[in-house]
Amino acid sequence: MANGLYKKILVPLDGSKCSERALVEAITLAKQCDAKIVGLYIVPFSPLSYRDIRVVKETMFVEAKKILAKAQANAEKKGVALQQKILEGNPGELISNFANQSKNNVDLIMMGSRGRGGLKEAFLGSVSNYVMHKSKVPIMIVK
Repeated sequence: MANGLYKKILVPLDGSKCSERALVEAITLAKQCDAKIVGLYIVPFSPLSYRDIRVVKETMFVEAKKILAKAQANAEKKGVALQQKILEGNPGELISNFANQSKNNVDLIMMGSRGRGGLKEAFLGSVSNYVMHKSKVPIMIVK
């Protein structure tokens, strides 16, 4: 893999154990390939959120920044660059859309099999399952 097969690896992060394991694997692969990582956190609200949940939304953005800062520190300890990105909306759609846009130059998505969502599916989490079916770029699912 040291041939530079991957230049940019997208790692959706949500603070779950599976996303943390995906980050560890992505850092290892990025180091071998001399690739960069984009740590992507999705705040699951639309821009049309009610004013009443403004405090919850602000709290989620603070949490997102903490999770991404920790991810960046972990990557930098291993000599890997990590760019932080926060988006707001439907996680599955935004992850696959981000990866599929040619301007983002994503070569691989490395994501956890399950996030922090409460709903359990038979084999994969709903977001990883959605991304697996909608992504035009290769995906690695980490358990």
